[in-house]
Amino acid sequence: MPKILTTHTLHPRASAMLTGAGELVVASALDADTLATEARNADIIIVRAPLPSALFEGATKLRAAIRHGAGLDMVPMEAATAAGVLVANVPAVNARSVAEYVMFAALALLRRFRVVDRDLRAKGWLAGRDHTILASELAGKTIGIIGFGAIGQAVGHIAAHGFDLNVVATTRSMRPALDSVGFLSIDALVEQSDIIVLCCPLTPETRGLINRERIGRMKPHALLINISRGPVIDDDALIEALQKGRIGGAALDVFATQPLPSDHPYFGFDNVIITPHMAGITEQSMMRMGVGSADETLLVLANKLPVNLRNPEVVEHYRRRFPADA
Repeated sequence: MPKILTTHTLHPRASAMLTGAGELVVASALDADTLATEARNADIIIVRAPLPSALFEGATKLRAAIRHGAGLDMVPMEAATAAGVLVANVPAVNARSVAEYVMFAALALLRRFRVVDRDLRAKGWLAGRDHTILASELAGKTIGIIGFGAIGQAVGHIAAHGFDLNVVATTRSMRPALDSVGFLSIDALVEQSDIIVLCCPLTPETRGLINRERIGRMKPHALLINISRGPVIDDDALIEALQKGRIGGAALDVFATQPLPSDHPYFGFDNVIITPHMAGITEQSMMRMGVGSADETLLVLANKLPVNLRNPEVVEHYRRRFPADA
């Protein structure tokens, strides 16, 4: 029976889909050595944690790495391709969950929820109310979206149609997908936006994209929301800006180091919301991601290519490894 290794427990519906198709095993730990060891006799690995390149050198039976979600930065693509392992993902299925998180974060920052809640509990009713004098509405503000894939478009739709925000965006293609969106260069977007949302993938081009110079271009009250990947932001530059009161605040769901150390400077700011990489996680999105990854797994086990194959150049190598699939 084929072995399906998953880095995390799957949604019950996804687990039920895979019952009988193979032996479903949850990794006992997520460190590189454990994952490489437990993948050695696996046929499929379902990915929700970074995989080490060495895993692909020792997993001679491995047919596919199926990403439980959209981002591919957890899979070392060159190592997988060189080993003849198919890589697939499940795009767009958590876009709504992430987009709703963006609006939640923007509202919490503008309504000063952290300090209202803290002082209401510690100091009483009037102390909490005092903060509301500086609270602000969403309507009429400009939200700038960096990266306009499925998540960026979902953010834009909710922002424009649900909260009367002006929506601008920047993307590699610069092709508008919605009539209500204005497309700008990244520097123009940074300068004009009241709320800046990072929805781009982590690539060599986007690493450090929000640097000291671009933070310096932001409006003094601007909010920065990161649901992309931590290294898209220059942490030192953002911390400096927050310390100097140079921007209005930030909501950060992803970090260069995860878990974020408990003594990290970000925890010291009242105008920073910290969440544990949860923007895309809801009961509904976990079901959709789990079912999607199970669908792709079942295709591979049935000797078919996954629908969302991300390294098509591997197919010839893969068929040499598994000639019955030709």
